[in-house]
Amino acid sequence: MAEGVQPLIQLSDLGKVFYTEELETHALSGVHLDIDRGEFVSIAGPSGCGKSTLLSIIGLLDTATAGEYQLDGEPVQGLSVGDRARIRNEAIGFIFQAFNLIGDLTVYENVELPLVYRDMRGSERKTRVQAALERVGMVHREKHFPAQLSGGQQQRVAVARAIVGEPLILLADEPTGNLDSTNGKAVMDLLGELHDDGATVCMVTHDPRYADLAERTVHLFDGRIVDEESG
Repeated sequence: MAEGVQPLIQLSDLGKVFYTEELETHALSGVHLDIDRGEFVSIAGPSGCGKSTLLSIIGLLDTATAGEYQLDGEPVQGLSVGDRARIRNEAIGFIFQAFNLIGDLTVYENVELPLVYRDMRGSERKTRVQAALERVGMVHREKHFPAQLSGGQQQRVAVARAIVGEPLILLADEPTGNLDSTNGKAVMDLLGELHDDGATVCMVTHDPRYADLAERTVHLFDGRIVDEESG
């Protein structure tokens, strides 16, 4: 990172504790992590180490119980529910293991939905949706429903939905977890192409083959960063 340039994501001494009546579980402890604009970072580690919790906090789906989080130079940990939802819609694109497409919406409507929430004009929505579907090679399926698609095709639609709003960062949580090796490689190739075009990507994966495709891999163990390495 150039001197004086603010990281896109800046986590300082981040902690997350889950409380029940009889137990408190420290999911994350003392996490310090910067992610620069245009960087491709993977978060790796064994099951239960806190990877998805960390990604949920970065994506404003969850809140830390300690530490500070700055997104694009602004503190976000104390924001209201409404402000967090607005920032998620405008600044963050999500790609989930289970695709999370809405079954009774067409491919086109699934990709369009984040823009509908922005109250964007119909003509601009159409232009953006078409461009996103072309980017992932799914224009020919725009009138299909998710159940009519293969797993690989559904994940491509999910990628289109994630990029249609031109977010600051793409967050991918085990994006190949429900795919066979061929479709998994195709989705990873697509993420690599998006990164080559300038996208900032943060991905959680337990698969070392895919973690190694990132520029930098952050290793978590028992809720702490224990190692970092260049890809």
